Amino acid sequence: MPIELVFLGTGTSAGVPMIGCDCGVCTSDDPRDRRDRPSVLIRYPDTAGDQLARFRGDDDEQPHRQILIDTSPELRQQAIRHRLHHLDGVFYTHAHADHIFGLDDLRRFNAVMNAPIDLYAEPDVIDTLRQMFRYIFEPHRNVNVSFVANLIAHPVEVGVGLPLFGATWTPIRLMHGRQPIVGYRIDQQGVSVAYCTDVSTIPPESYPLLAELDVLVLDALRYRHHPTHLTIEQALRIIDELAPDRAYLTHFAHDVKHADLEADLPDPIAPAYDGLIVRCDDLRPQHP
Repeated sequence: MPIELVFLGTGTSAGVPMIGCDCGVCTSDDPRDRRDRPSVLIRYPDTAGDQLARFRGDDDEQPHRQILIDTSPELRQQAIRHRLHHLDGVFYTHAHADHIFGLDDLRRFNAVMNAPIDLYAEPDVIDTLRQMFRYIFEPHRNVNVSFVANLIAHPVEVGVGLPLFGATWTPIRLMHGRQPIVGYRIDQQGVSVAYCTDVSTIPPESYPLLAELDVLVLDALRYRHHPTHLTIEQALRIIDELAPDRAYLTHFAHDVKHADLEADLPDPIAPAYDGLIVRCDDLRPQHP
């Protein structure tokens, strides 16, 4: 089994359809125009054969690992839709609401797995999570002694690769307006994937970490300018410069109709949509 990307949510912070909107995209019958808040699942075989792993997920000789990037507010529905029963870790890009508000739903994975879950994020993001979810990270505040998520937070450092179950995860500095955030590059067995959402600019020092990619996932909010996100045109220019084997655009607002954008994009670039599965052995998308 090669690295797989499962797009759980490909929308912007308001989701699509938006509350109270009757535009052509929000009322579209095309299921690809229905977009949860952003999140992606990275699935790959455990080539390290980690005997200390808390949970293997199946009985195969080479079990697969499932790593989540960001916990969107729709995490519960996404997990049910894709029959996700275990997680081997969660990486965070930044601490905005559309990327972290599903964190409480991790407690159900704790119950199914009977094990804690490791979180990986920059130190400032960990600090924000601790403040916003104090009842989880400071159990003495849980006055009713109710069941809460069991999470272990680990700081990551930009440009420093983290070995995890036979893959290497490397945080990449990105700019989200004036806010520094991270994307992630995942390397395993000669396959390289990068996930870069909520981007307005990529610092020059980050470009080497985005070289020679098999798959690049890149923010492309809409056609019009936005101060904290790439436009579709800006994203296409970056893709042309980086020249990955294949690229997927994500984090769309309701300005973007999937079928129209798909028809306009040159191969090998495509718009992602909720439920899309990309296998990195043949780079052919698997449609749900």
